[in-house]
Amino acid sequence: MATFITVIQFFAGLSILIILHELGHFLAAKYFGVRVIKFYLFFDFLFPFPEVAKFSLFKKTVGETEYGIGWFPFGGYVQMAGIMDESMDEEALKQPAQPDEFRSKPAWQRLIILLGGIIVNVLVAFVLYSILAFGWGDSYLAVDDQVHGIYCDSTALDLGLKNGDIITHVNGKKVENADKVKIEMLFALADNITYVRNGQEGQIVGIDKLFYKNVIDNPEIVLFETATLSVVDTITNEDLKASGLQKGDRIIAFEGKPVAYQQDLALLKKGYENKEVSFSVLRGADTLNLSASLDDKAMFGFGVNMDEFKMTHRSYNFFQAIVAGPVKTWNTLKFYIAQFKLMFDPVVKGYRQIGGFGTIAQLYSGGFSWYAFLSKTAFISIVLAFMNLLPIPALDGGHAVFTIYEMVFRRPMPEKVMYYAQIAGMVLLFGLLIYANGNDLFRWFTK
Repeated sequence: MATFITVIQFFAGLSILIILHELGHFLAAKYFGVRVIKFYLFFDFLFPFPEVAKFSLFKKTVGETEYGIGWFPFGGYVQMAGIMDESMDEEALKQPAQPDEFRSKPAWQRLIILLGGIIVNVLVAFVLYSILAFGWGDSYLAVDDQVHGIYCDSTALDLGLKNGDIITHVNGKKVENADKVKIEMLFALADNITYVRNGQEGQIVGIDKLFYKNVIDNPEIVLFETATLSVVDTITNEDLKASGLQKGDRIIAFEGKPVAYQQDLALLKKGYENKEVSFSVLRGADTLNLSASLDDKAMFGFGVNMDEFKMTHRSYNFFQAIVAGPVKTWNTLKFYIAQFKLMFDPVVKGYRQIGGFGTIAQLYSGGFSWYAFLSKTAFISIVLAFMNLLPIPALDGGHAVFTIYEMVFRRPMPEKVMYYAQIAGMVLLFGLLIYANGNDLFRWFTK
């Protein structure tokens, strides 16, 4: 059921964004009097081969435009008269230009049409992030409110961090949100971090890129997370209730081994599936020795009390939310660009972590909530805007480069050049599609 919900959200979110993106091109084209031949969600051919497996799941002609849903769920397209696009209709371009064709319009109009989809994707992110700000506000755990600091895995310990540390600065920049510390480090390939340990400030400098390569290449490396005490809140396991465990108890030992944090307990429980175990709890000033059976996943069956953490929350009125949306969009875009740059780093080699549809779908995992759905869709909208802006032939950015060339040099790019560039761009995109989804399949079969 969880997988089904994830798949439905993925197709719904992606389909909405594709339609809105193509609508940006469509509305701009219609505004400037360009004839639109097709408006399609997904491709009605095997991309990038416009004449292979050419059929639609649905199509209907209204006026001069055929609206449809293709069978190949890679993207979508708006086919305009007089442009070298996914249809690769070279013969049509050999005919004399007509007033309602794309190529007949001034370069500045063509540029607006080409960027229409990207502009809409950015506006979608503005709107969604503004809705999120107005409806839910921002909630996060501030770095300074990590009452027990961080809990480190072996990789973080090897770096020089210790349990209980509070990381306050990354590359000299103060970090406010505890959940952003690791992201800031990874995306910036931070050379240094500043931490507070037992009230004293310290630094780790000269962090090598190979450290980040190891973290990125090994998804099982957690590095660190906010440390929590194993203080019992809700109890869902009847056997655990019968053992005498009560809300407010703090587990301090498991099978005779000390438990300082909830993360310690999670590690110690491994290998105890369906077994009865002994543990000690602190109740007020008393220490009690109890026993209970773990389930087939080595779970006790209780929730941890998180009330000791003071969450920072900010609410937005309508006008503040309108401003917050673009700000959030810009900050998210900066993070994504930093992540994108890792693909080209010769040491980190982030291109090996590129994912396809499976990776995108995983963004929607974890059940459904309107907050999660809208925030993830806003993020993907930003990704689509950025990726389409890349100067790759067959993408909006590549077409825009040809148009800018014409505006600068006062003459159009030769049609043969655009034709072969379009072929090269489509082959490149197809290759990336195979590579990205191949990575997903490899990770799925080897996990």
